[in-house]
Amino acid sequence: MTPDGTEARTAQIEGGLAAVRARIEAARLAAGRADSVELVVVTKTFPAADVDILAAVGITEVAENRDQEARAKREECAPAAAGLRWHMIGQLQRNKAASVARWADVVESVDRPEIADALGRAASNAGRVLEVLLQVALDVDPRDDRGGVPPAAAMALAERVAEQPGLVLRGVMGVAPYPGDPQEAFGRLQAVSQELRARWPQADRVSAGMSGDLEQAVANGATQVRIGGAVLGQRSYVQ
Repeated sequence: MTPDGTEARTAQIEGGLAAVRARIEAARLAAGRADSVELVVVTKTFPAADVDILAAVGITEVAENRDQEARAKREECAPAAAGLRWHMIGQLQRNKAASVARWADVVESVDRPEIADALGRAASNAGRVLEVLLQVALDVDPRDDRGGVPPAAAMALAERVAEQPGLVLRGVMGVAPYPGDPQEAFGRLQAVSQELRARWPQADRVSAGMSGDLEQAVANGATQVRIGGAVLGQRSYVQ
């Protein structure tokens, strides 16, 4: 990207960030909340140059959903982006756990005991400690393609995560069903969060809300939202 192109792209990203932050703030005030809501920018399919811009304008958290793309992108980013924290938000396969444990700082998609075990072993072998969120299934009728632990099984999975020395349980993540009522779905996620926090007080993060439903997520206690297109614009798909 040319210097002029970088300047234009930076202005575009800053405009997207301002609009999203205004929506988050309006939703927070409407919900009568005094706490803050963190913005995690979803950078999947966008180039490393965009990640460098995000770091330069003050973003601290970015998210990816594919191991191979994320690993390569993190290596490509400029040294100035070294302070970013990288989130894995895609469905995780057991054979990818070792790779993900090397680049991710937070894994938001732990939804099965075998994934917790594999990720915990991989983190320990890499000399790292990963923060983990349980992905909770919010569809009334479970769907295999969406991932997520059923709400009734979340406590047992949390126990499994807590047993792993390489993992720290930090909360829950959910994706509202479509079609469906995001308000109702995020209410179910908040109920699981409250149950977890009663046992593990540090598990206080609720990752919910994307570009189309962040207001409903904030109204139901989301502590972080995951926003991609509303910040970065139309996706440029990476091969």
